Amino acid sequence: MKAEQPFASARAVLATQHGKARAIAPAFARRLGLAVVETHIDTDAFGSFTGEVPRTGTALDAAIAKARAGMAATGSPLGLASEGSFGPHPWLPFGAAGVETLVFIDDARGLVIHETRLSRRTNYARLELGAAADVPAFLARAGFPAHALVVRGADGAVLAKGVQDETALARLRPQASALETDMRAHLNPTRMAAIRSVAVRLAARLATPCPACGSPGFGEVAPRPGLPCNDCRQPTALAAGLAVTCPACGHVEDRPRPDGRTAASPADCSWCNP
Repeated sequence: MKAEQPFASARAVLATQHGKARAIAPAFARRLGLAVVETHIDTDAFGSFTGEVPRTGTALDAAIAKARAGMAATGSPLGLASEGSFGPHPWLPFGAAGVETLVFIDDARGLVIHETRLSRRTNYARLELGAAADVPAFLARAGFPAHALVVRGADGAVLAKGVQDETALARLRPQASALETDMRAHLNPTRMAAIRSVAVRLAARLATPCPACGSPGFGEVAPRPGLPCNDCRQPTALAAGLAVTCPACGHVEDRPRPDGRTAASPADCSWCNP
């Protein structure tokens, strides 16, 4: 018998002003029977990509604040919001990365559950408009005009956002000092695809009950350090496995490493390679 979904026929509000429901709602409807309804919140008040409003705290902090704002505005006990961060890839030189965080809040059950996804698939980039600037190459790399641009002036101020027209871009060029990719979701199909991916993961997790208490959302994963050295068998800082936990009761289950690795190289051992 198929287990009853705890969110079937319920409704969650998604705090956004950038049309993210089209990326998030399908996974929640398909996996949970949960309707996701947008509520328009000025999410730039929690931090804007172009820097007019700096983000305080972490991406998760911002996503929770957005979701709470949407819940307060509508009186809904179920809320959703996402936040993106972009910059250099943490371990691949000269590459950019995007990190999407999606949070789900269920006040009736006291749950705050999130999923985060790191992806190399981002068009995040900036071009300084000096004499040697290769604008056509930048536009191709940025995915223009399907992906919008931000144009900055000589003082670094934003001249225009959401530029998706070659005529408009040409008109702004004489006053421009730099071009940037516009990372707002509704103007960035690559980012919207990343949000869709993290929504699938979060919906799958919410559909997974805790084996101990039955609460939805079992699957918070944290690395469990202590992978033994292949030579001396002393524990190293590398993950020996994964600890999977319940956000409600704290039940923990140990899982093996997904790659099947059972020993660390002596190069990663502080005993063999101090």
